[in-house]
Order: sequence, then structure tokens, then C-alpha cells
Amino acid sequence: MSPLPWSEIDTVLLDMDGTLLDLHFDNHFWLEHLPQRYAEHHGISRAMAEQELLPLFREHAGRLTWYCLDFWSAELKLPVVELKREVAHLIALRPDADRFLAALRGAGKRVALITNAHRDSLSLKLERVELAPWFDRLISSHDYGFPKEDQQFWLALQQDFGFAPARSLFIDDSLPVLRSARRYGIAHLLAVRQPDSRQGPKDTGEFIAVESYPALCKGLCRATEKTVPERLTTVAGGLGKRPERPAEKG
Repeated sequence: MSPLPWSEIDTVLLDMDGTLLDLHFDNHFWLEHLPQRYAEHHGISRAMAEQELLPLFREHAGRLTWYCLDFWSAELKLPVVELKREVAHLIALRPDADRFLAALRGAGKRVALITNAHRDSLSLKLERVELAPWFDRLISSHDYGFPKEDQQFWLALQQDFGFAPARSLFIDDSLPVLRSARRYGIAHLLAVRQPDSRQGPKDTGEFIAVESYPALCKGLCRATEKTVPERLTTVAGGLGKRPERPAEKG
């Protein structure tokens, strides 16, 4: 991966699931745990549950409803948030994502978490991994009523967060989302090569891929002549040290 022009980047926009957090939790929940609980609740076989669920998933993919836990709780007659808690131990950072966040903090970049995750899902993950202090804003697409795949999301984000697309970096594991960001004019875009640690590398299409965060850290540190002194706190394990400056939540 060629070095990023960090002197031309003021704002860094980061996806959460598959970018900072291992996508294994979400894949396991939607493709394994939820179908099993759905089968048990409705008294049907696992195979029948998948036959009912998979067409629904495909129908709503890319829409805000796909990411809405309230929608799925009503649609499936299941307490989806509670079911997520049953496998919350699988929530984990991707390797060295904490070092990258610390490097961004040290470099003085404006950093926003922008996720399609429902606020309830975001809150659950923040209980397991201490992400909030590293960001200037935590933004869910549900705040705006449009998923990141929709150009209206980016318009609302710019009006709310006030970033310059030409001087912004966006990292995400979703190709449709990256293409949406490119259409809006985000100048610097990176995909994620292996968002799920239990699956192999994925084709990132026309986008340059993040192979590992240490490479980004080295480039950023060389550009800013700073070191990366801190590591992110994992709440469940009590590891690491939190940054001193609190972030605004939003």
C-alpha cells in the first residue's frame, strides 16, 4: 500500500464493524446464532429457519432496516438486543486498531466513528471495547435516517460534522459504502482486506486495502514525527490506558 498523504488529511472517518472491530461477531450472530434462536422460538428446524430468514436478509440488505434492531425484533418476534448479548463475548478489536486510533489522536486529526449500526448495537459494543474516548463524534446512520450507502447520509454528515471531503480519509469494509463515499467526493478511501478474522482475505475491488494497521501507524508517525504511546482499553479485560481527553458523544 502506498503511503497516504497525511499532510493533506484533516479528518478521518472510520467504520466500526469489520474496520475497527472483528466482523466475526456480526457474521456469527446473523448467520449462526439468530437462525438457531429463531428456529427454537418458532418450533421449526434450523434449515427451515434459514429458508425463511435469508430471503428477508437479502431483501433489506443496504437499507436502513437491515441495520435496525427495532425492525428485526418486530419482524422476527424476537428480542434481538438480548440475543446479541448472549454472544457478546465475541466482540473484539481487530489487531492493532488501538495503535492506529492512538496515532490519529497523537497526530491531532479530527476523528469520527460513522457506523450503520443501530444505537443499541453501538452501545453494546462500547460496553465491551472502550472506543468512545478516541473520537470527536460517534455517529450512527440511524441519527440521520439514511444508511451510508445513500448519498443523503453524506450530505447530513457534512452538515452535522462539518468536514471537507477533499481533505478526508474514510476506511470501511463495505464496497457499496466506499463507492457511495467516492460519489460524494471523499478523496482518500481505503478498504479492509480481512474484516472477519475467521474468514480469508476478500477482494476489495478498485479500492486500496488496509492489510494491517501497523503500516498505517508507521506512515502517520513518520508524517507527524510522533510516537504511539497509548493502547486502547478493552473493558472486559481491563487492559491498556485510556486517553486523557474525553470525546464529545453524538
